[in-house]
Amino acid sequence: MFANFDLNFVIFGVMPYVALTIFLVGSIARYERDPFTWKSSSSQLLRRKQLIWGSILFHVGIIVVFFGHLIGLFVPVWVLDTLGVPYGLKQWLAVLIGGPAGVAALIGSTMLLHRRLFDPRIRVTSSYPDIIIMGLIWLQLAIGLLTITQTLQHMDGGEMVRFMNWSQSVVTWNVNAWITVVDVHWLYKLHIFLGLVITILFPFTRLVHIWSGFAAPFRYLLTRPGYQIVRSRRSTPLPARNGPVASARRAPVPPRATGRPESSIANPAE
Repeated sequence: MFANFDLNFVIFGVMPYVALTIFLVGSIARYERDPFTWKSSSSQLLRRKQLIWGSILFHVGIIVVFFGHLIGLFVPVWVLDTLGVPYGLKQWLAVLIGGPAGVAALIGSTMLLHRRLFDPRIRVTSSYPDIIIMGLIWLQLAIGLLTITQTLQHMDGGEMVRFMNWSQSVVTWNVNAWITVVDVHWLYKLHIFLGLVITILFPFTRLVHIWSGFAAPFRYLLTRPGYQIVRSRRSTPLPARNGPVASARRAPVPPRATGRPESSIANPAE
């Protein structure tokens, strides 16, 4: 029964569709069921300096790495041929831009992970999913940087084209897409596998707040503006406004406590 079983088919042929389905359906289900958990649970009041530097390095680096992968994998090969872009040039750009960005993201994630694990106050407020997903991202960045050692051995762009064909075959529902990457180096395979695992875990961790970053501009430009709740330091009420809305919002101001009985405040003549 399992004589023809191939793990490569499961990981590179089936797992991408499982991961994308869980990613989309899980994100929608979480937003509908637990909208108040759709956040990153900031701990910015603790070790603020380390948080700022770690966050900047991590986010800038990971954004460059993410869009580099997105553009690099899903731009059709025929576009490169039409524009006359050599495969080797694209490979060098990936190394020279993605390499430093990956190093920055790895340093930033190391600072954030160290802060979360070794500060007792932050450790107490951290959930296991927070720690697991941060550890997986750190490992993914480290493996991604290690793949550069293999990439430098194939600077003609041949390996890059194979991954482009695999990615584009997956989104076009080509059931034989997995054959394209069946014999690539194990570091590449581990990098892809871990990326799919992170995609599966995405809706169940703090990573889900990334959706808000992409959706926020459209929400505020195309729909009604959001509201922000602020705490006022005023000791006296705002001046009254005319109109039915102002009347509806106007509320009685409670008397200030002066240490006298409430009756004397209501009627000083008594």
